[in-house]
Amino acid sequence: MTINHTTYPCQAGLPRHAARDPNAGRRGTLVGALGASIKRWLFGLTFAVLQLMTLSSAFSATPVWQTLPAEQPLPPLEEGRVEHDGASLWYGVVGSGKPVILLHGGRATSASWGNQVPSLVASHRRVIMIDSRGHGRSTLGDKALSYELMADDVLAVMDRLKLRRADIVGWSDGGIIGLIIAMRHPARLDKVYAFGANMDTKAIGEPLPSPVLPLIGPRLEAAYKSVAEPADFEKLTAAVRLMQKNEPNYSDAQLAAIRGPKIAIVGAEYDEVIRPAYFAHLADTIPRARLIMLRNVSHFAPWQDARAFNASLIDFLGH
Repeated sequence: MTINHTTYPCQAGLPRHAARDPNAGRRGTLVGALGASIKRWLFGLTFAVLQLMTLSSAFSATPVWQTLPAEQPLPPLEEGRVEHDGASLWYGVVGSGKPVILLHGGRATSASWGNQVPSLVASHRRVIMIDSRGHGRSTLGDKALSYELMADDVLAVMDRLKLRRADIVGWSDGGIIGLIIAMRHPARLDKVYAFGANMDTKAIGEPLPSPVLPLIGPRLEAAYKSVAEPADFEKLTAAVRLMQKNEPNYSDAQLAAIRGPKIAIVGAEYDEVIRPAYFAHLADTIPRARLIMLRNVSHFAPWQDARAFNASLIDFLGH
């Protein structure tokens, strides 16, 4: 005798007595519903945990002004030298269009502008970088370092390049130099973007606590030694420190007499040594100067938030 066993889908894998249980289907439905509820609860719990992790990460992330990212390397440059007042001054040029001169800060080199050069070139600017006297590839000469001497050096490079007028972008000491040229030779400039500049030694306060400051000296020294021949960073540091101890010291009356170029006084919300109130005072004192405050960055904004810095810079130069 042959027995045909037919198994229905709802009974597959169940014992024979379970298959005959009239409540089996109902229990299966309840178990399935419970499983779906548990899955939904687990999904919700997982999503909530991920959200908390994301918020925790955001709150625990290091503030931008406490970071010091590396700048991009400079692109290939057309390089040259100008002999002026006892020093050999290095300059580098890239791009085409209206000229803009980049002046770095104290003890730095033109390599500081690595994050800015591509954006300026892309905005159709001829970018000219100058290593200030005694900095980077430029020699110090026998004269005592001074801001006005370095301002005259910039004019010597402009003359060599046959630039009647140009824009200047200065960072810290470079901003001071740009403002001095605006004061003494306004006909040579169209615009000055002075970031982190002080025109009075009394504007420099006690440095705010920052994890960035101990990293600056070694970084500047490494950049200097990579290009300077011969290299004497200690001598440069001594010359810069002596200059900064006594300069600049321009009165409000001298600043109020500036006429000609359009000027942006640019400060950082967390500048380690210059308080925001001073930048506001400087902008109020110089006629028609525009105050720009960059948020969530420090004296090293061109490295910390290049995108925001470049957007501010290009917007000012373009209007």
